[in-house]
Amino acid sequence: MDGAQLTQQIINGLTLGSLYGLIAIGYTMVYGILRLINFAHGDVLMVGCYIAWFAAVQFGLPWWVALMGSMVLTALLGVIIDQGAYRPLRRAPRISALITAIGVSFLLENLGLVIFGGRPKAFARPEVFNQIYEWGGVRVLSLSIWVPILTAVILAGLLLIIYRTRVGMAMRALSRDMVTVQLMGVDTNRIVAITFALGSALAAAGGVFWAMKYPQINPLMGILPGLKAFVAAVLGGIGNVVGAMIGGLLLGMAEILLVAWLPELAGYRDALAFVLLIGILIFKPTGIIGQELPE
Repeated sequence: MDGAQLTQQIINGLTLGSLYGLIAIGYTMVYGILRLINFAHGDVLMVGCYIAWFAAVQFGLPWWVALMGSMVLTALLGVIIDQGAYRPLRRAPRISALITAIGVSFLLENLGLVIFGGRPKAFARPEVFNQIYEWGGVRVLSLSIWVPILTAVILAGLLLIIYRTRVGMAMRALSRDMVTVQLMGVDTNRIVAITFALGSALAAAGGVFWAMKYPQINPLMGILPGLKAFVAAVLGGIGNVVGAMIGGLLLGMAEILLVAWLPELAGYRDALAFVLLIGILIFKPTGIIGQELPE
């Protein structure tokens, strides 16, 4: 592989890793507070894609309006899921919440099949993301450049909320000791709902960019990206927002470079994520920069 090819594959890896990271942040935020793996997160991504598709295709709205509308409505969906499915189980054994998360996942998938149909729908890529740039033998789709940039902007905004606002302070406190925070008069249900809203909005953003990269959507599209984003969250250190992004970037880079260097193993690309998951759980369960979280 020459320098131009390596550069092109690194750009592709950064793009894919940015998508994994955006989706993984939702997993890690919810787990950091509730110690819950929200397995419906990938299906929330799917709903966000369909909202953007209807806004752009059926109503002819600009792509950025469709994206913002998708993030807002998907954030609302995240709050509804939390209040309707998870809030009644706050004091229940964790296995009950986990089973509920799987049930919500199946519910969203099957509702998607009933409402939208099982046939994939084409997701048009906006012209601004459809240009080809060439330099030094490298041909890069403009989407591959914009996704990491927009991801960095979104991550910066999220970190600003977490570390510079009262809500963010409450989130960080809840992740350490929910009982004590409740005794101090903090409305924990409100903070958890905000956490679900933020995570779901990021899933929608990641889903829309995913649909632009692989331009078709279907009701089961969130399963594999959701599982890989979970692997990315564990790899970086579940419960750590920056760790989730680092894990996503590493996973995306590993997938792309595996196919580039060993094309005969391309069929095992998806399996690589789960091999990494097993390895990280065996050798470093807290992830790359994760810490032991209190029970």
